[in-house]
Amino acid sequence: MSDPRDPFPPDPVRVGLVDDQALVRTGFRLVLEAQPGIRVVGEAGDGRAALELVESADIDVLLMDVRMPGMDGIAATAELSARHPGTRIIVLTTFDLDEYAFAALRAGASGFLLKDVRPPELVSAIRTVHAGEATLSARITRRMLELFAAELPAHRADPGAPDPAGDGAAAPSTPLDALTAREREILLGIAEGLNNTELAERFFLSESTVKTHVGRVLQKLGARDRVQLVILAYELGLRPGSD
Repeated sequence: MSDPRDPFPPDPVRVGLVDDQALVRTGFRLVLEAQPGIRVVGEAGDGRAALELVESADIDVLLMDVRMPGMDGIAATAELSARHPGTRIIVLTTFDLDEYAFAALRAGASGFLLKDVRPPELVSAIRTVHAGEATLSARITRRMLELFAAELPAHRADPGAPDPAGDGAAAPSTPLDALTAREREILLGIAEGLNNTELAERFFLSESTVKTHVGRVLQKLGARDRVQLVILAYELGLRPGSD
């Protein structure tokens, strides 16, 4: 928390609320406006209005509902990610809308939370994505990836599998080939929804070492954040229980 006597306090995190239910927006506004360093600067009732809001206001973090009339949260997230990559988006969902939330993550959202998220967790998530990280609820991550792992293509080549062409040619390389064994373990842990503290405990590492590994994985795979790492891991066939 900043010192109230500081003549140059840090700028507040500017938050926008997007939900077609005014009561939901009001609830989030009441929670957030009670927090130091966070300022709600606008609201929108659908995706199209969200685009207009971001165009007219300087939004740092947008809380985005998924199912809304007109332009839904998925389409809005895709457009906003393309037009305003500096605006971070947190998708709000419930279990019965998992598939929509997953599509929104593919569209560029920086994380997702349940709508009944506890206020401290919501505030922490906002601060996390504003700092350039991603926020992943481990419970929802595991649930969604359980649902959709079977539908994601497994592009990973098995180096021990027989050569389908029969000509002895080397199997095509994949992005995973650039990772060390430890980095692959870290990526797999991220795909399970583990945070840095949990990764450190699992692999008996310090959190600073975990952060270094995560940074290298992000760089090598060209991913923006942990959300994209989760998606990449599953698209490449690296899933919990795989080698």
